[in-house]
Amino acid sequence: MFTGLIETTGKVLVVTPNAGVTRITISAPAPLVTRLNTGDSVAVSGVCLTALDIEPNAFPPRFSADLAAETITRTTLSRLKADTLVNLELPTPAGSPLGGHVVQGHVDGTATLIALEPLTADTETTDYRLRFAIPGALTKYVVEKGSITVEGISLTVASIHGNEVEIAIIPHTFGATNLRTLAPGEALNIEVDVLGKYAERQGASEAGFELNEAYLIANGY
Repeated sequence: MFTGLIETTGKVLVVTPNAGVTRITISAPAPLVTRLNTGDSVAVSGVCLTALDIEPNAFPPRFSADLAAETITRTTLSRLKADTLVNLELPTPAGSPLGGHVVQGHVDGTATLIALEPLTADTETTDYRLRFAIPGALTKYVVEKGSITVEGISLTVASIHGNEVEIAIIPHTFGATNLRTLAPGEALNIEVDVLGKYAERQGASEAGFELNEAYLIANGY
């Protein structure tokens, strides 16, 4: 499990299509790479991947991961290019404070960046306003003041109008993540709050039970 609190950023070194899978190789700061072992989970811009071919002593330090067909379909990772900045987070150890929200690293789909604009001219201290459009099927899981994961970052929804979501970005988040490198029109990895999905499933189960109970009563059972 992750929390959506980005630990550091890395850069894509190469994306290599292979038969059956695509391999992505990422350079990252040594303190993160040295903590990885083969088979460990690592979130790359919100996508939970399995670390392979870990090279902490290479220059720069790096690790690789294979992208399954489902990952290629649902995320942006196979479309990234060399030198693209990505957000990195290692799993949260059991018992650690949950600073963001429950993030699985299971991306639900991609959104389209509309704008990321400073609220004042002082770019060192200003907040930013992030706006993006999400697939219509995900809107039911997004609520004002609720949580959403964007590029692996745990964020709070400021407002939602139709399928357009607005989020306030503080200077720290802007400077410490890949958001500052993105341009309008680019795709963003989105994971909605899993608690919303469970609530929906529970509601459907209860509705189904009530419907079956009514049917049995109506039919004299």
